[in-house]
Order: sequence, then structure tokens, then C-alpha cells
Amino acid sequence: MPWRERSTMEERARFVLAYESGTYQMTELCRRYGISRQCGYKWWQRYEQEGLEGLGDRSRAPQHSPQQVSSEIVEALVRERKRYGWGGKKIVARLRDLEASRPWPAAATADRYFRQHGLTQQRQRRRRGSQTARPQVVATEPNQIWTADFKGEFRLGNRQYCYPLTVMDSFSRYLLSCRSLASVARQGAGRVFDSLFREYGLPAGILTDNGVPFGQPSSLGRLSRLSVWWIKLGIVPIRIQPGHPEQNASHERMHRELKKETTRPPQSDMKSQQRCFDQFRKRYNEERPHEGLLMKRPVQLYDLSQRRYHGGTVQVQYPGHYEVRKVSHAGAIRWNTVRIFLTTVLAYEYVGLEALDDGIWSIYFGNHFLARLDERSSMLYT
Repeated sequence: MPWRERSTMEERARFVLAYESGTYQMTELCRRYGISRQCGYKWWQRYEQEGLEGLGDRSRAPQHSPQQVSSEIVEALVRERKRYGWGGKKIVARLRDLEASRPWPAAATADRYFRQHGLTQQRQRRRRGSQTARPQVVATEPNQIWTADFKGEFRLGNRQYCYPLTVMDSFSRYLLSCRSLASVARQGAGRVFDSLFREYGLPAGILTDNGVPFGQPSSLGRLSRLSVWWIKLGIVPIRIQPGHPEQNASHERMHRELKKETTRPPQSDMKSQQRCFDQFRKRYNEERPHEGLLMKRPVQLYDLSQRRYHGGTVQVQYPGHYEVRKVSHAGAIRWNTVRIFLTTVLAYEYVGLEALDDGIWSIYFGNHFLARLDERSSMLYT
């Protein structure tokens, strides 16, 4: 039986959302789903014109037509559009969530009314170019992967710079934190993560870019003191490719909404700006439906981590067959009679060396690979 006949609306939704993300070209995605390109473009065209509702079976006649929409319904749609600035998909999903008994129209109909009231314009279809594939890390449950980034700095009304640090759960899109900081220094970011770990527990991994304080390009393994702390807590640092923010696409989309709703114009001082961020975070988590979540809200999907955190220091452990060495204050280890420089970021920490071949060793900090050591030449290879 052809896929287009046996597929459910949920499968079609996954198909169009995967294509919209830019991760796959249409030909590759159709091959994965076992359908023709003609069928794939048909579902994509319906999604563009009508949203997720357009993916339903055509045999189901629409319950409401534009001519049957009451003035009270139109007023409610326009009011929500002015309040949130969202499109028809999100506004209709939110209103149905709040008042399921009322005859809300299709998302495309809502968008038509927004245009009639001068609240939006017909969107031009963009050409889809090739994009760099994202890292092959997909969260299947809460706290499997958190994403973190600094939204670009901006000046407040008092001329002080504000550096917003944002942290989000990748699976549920739950915005865990949006904190106003005076710089990107490790100390401020460390305090934010310490607070998050205490409140929500520990994630399995954290996806970031390569910049300070998450990474240090000149350091072995691109380690920073912040990522060293994460590794000691059993958290895997995951990094996007340099210069490819699209590999953290859902976080970048959130940043666009954050900028639009909270920084134009900026607030007068850091305290006022933080109140603005807190209000945005509440709306983003509890009120705003997300297309990537099939129009659910993050608060409906997020749950606390089972890995609890109570502070304190942790010592990295290694398997019994590893050779363990302590890194000196100068960032080096002693191997046989030779001092091998690693990185000062690991000063006073312990690294493990696993025999890979005759005279070749793999060096790890926790589960994080650092380099290969050729003991005959005392050279490191990354």
C-alpha cells in the first residue's frame, strides 16, 4: 500500500517538519520515507498553505468555512495576534487549548483575517539552498541534551552591556534560563549552571558553540574550565562546527523571538531587562505552542532529571587498565622520563591513557578524548 494512503497525520507532520528544518533535501527525505517526490511536494505544499491541519485526509470535510466565522471569533483571533505577534498556526492552537468547545477556524483562515486587518503580509516563498547538516545528536527525552548560548550583547538604557545566557532543553524546547550577565566570563556562567543543576538536575550532554566560556580553541580538546567541570559531573560537552550556528537551529529560532520581544527597545537597566526576560520565558514555556512539538507547549513535555546534583567536587574515575597521570600546575604530565604538555586548563586534574597499539596511547579526561600519544616521538596527535 502506498505510504500516502497508510500514513497517519503524525507521520506526515514529521515529514514536513524534517524538511522545514533544512537538514534534508526533498529527494533524500522522500527516499527515507519510501514515497515519491511528487507525494513529498504535495504534503509540503499543503503544509505551507494550511499548516499542520492541511496534512489531514481530504475525505474529512472542513467543519467551518471563512463565511461561518463569527465576529466574536475574529475579534479573539485579532486580539491574540496583537498580544503575541504569532502566526495563525500557533494562535489557533493556543485558543483551542484554552477553549476547545469554540469553533476556531483553520490556521490559514486566521492568517487571512490577520492580513485583512493589516497585521501581517503575504509571506514570500524562499528558495531552499543546501545547508550544512547538523551534528547527529537528537534528543528523545527531556534532559538528554541541553543547548546553551549567549545571545549577542546589546546596550541597555544606562549604556551598560548585557550578555543574555540562554539554556534550553532540546527535546521539549523548555527554556530553562535566560539570565542577564555583565560579561561572558566563566564565573557568571558557572553560577547560572550551578543554579540550574540544583533546580532541574543534570543533563546527559550540553550542546554549545566553541566560544568562551564553553570552549577554548587553543586548548587541547578545546576544553575550558567550564567544560572540565561538566565532564567531572558526567555531562558530555557537544559542540557545533565553528561558524555553523544553524547546527543549533532550534536555539537560534528561540533567540530570534527573544530579540524581537525583549530587546527592541532594550530596558533601562539590568534588573528591568531581567524582568523582561522572565516574562518572555514564561510565555515561551507555558503559552506558546511550538510547531516542532506538533503544537504542544514545552511545559507539557518537560520533566526534571533523575540525575540529581547537590554541589561539591567530583573526582574522575578511570577503568583499571588505564594508566593514570596527574596534570601539573603547568599543564603537563610525566610519561616515562619525558614531560608531555597537555593544557593548563587541566592543571591538578587526572587524565587516563589507554593503550591503543604498540607505543600508541589514547589520552582521555573522563570520557572526553584529548589526543593520541606516540611515546617513541613524545608527539601528540589530535
